[in-house]
Amino acid sequence: MPEPRRSEGPEAKDPVVAIPLYQLKAEFFKTLGHPARIRVLELLSEKERSVGEMLPEVGIEPAHLSQQLAVLRRAGLVTSRKQGSSVYYALTSPQVAELLAVARAILSGVLSGQAELLADLQSPPRARRSRNS
Repeated sequence: MPEPRRSEGPEAKDPVVAIPLYQLKAEFFKTLGHPARIRVLELLSEKERSVGEMLPEVGIEPAHLSQQLAVLRRAGLVTSRKQGSSVYYALTSPQVAELLAVARAILSGVLSGQAELLADLQSPPRARRSRNS
């Protein structure tokens, strides 16, 4: 999460200005706003994994994966530990996996509704009238 913003100037009595919760939530969702980061979180929802285990699953260059893992680490969503020459990552909370499951359920409902609309649009006009009556 970003650090609280600090007031500047002589009029600043309180050195820390509270950031509204909605702004913190927006920053949180921005962190989730990259397909590689979502894929990493999905993989880590299953079990702890090393960078080497994630590379073929995520399908990006090692340097790019390291950057994405650093973003997730700074946001407090994953932790890392070194074992020998490997670095292993894990979710900081099972609630991250729950959030991904809720997102999947929401998308499933949205896409289901879109599939029904598409089927309705693709049906012959006569069949549409009888269904909508």
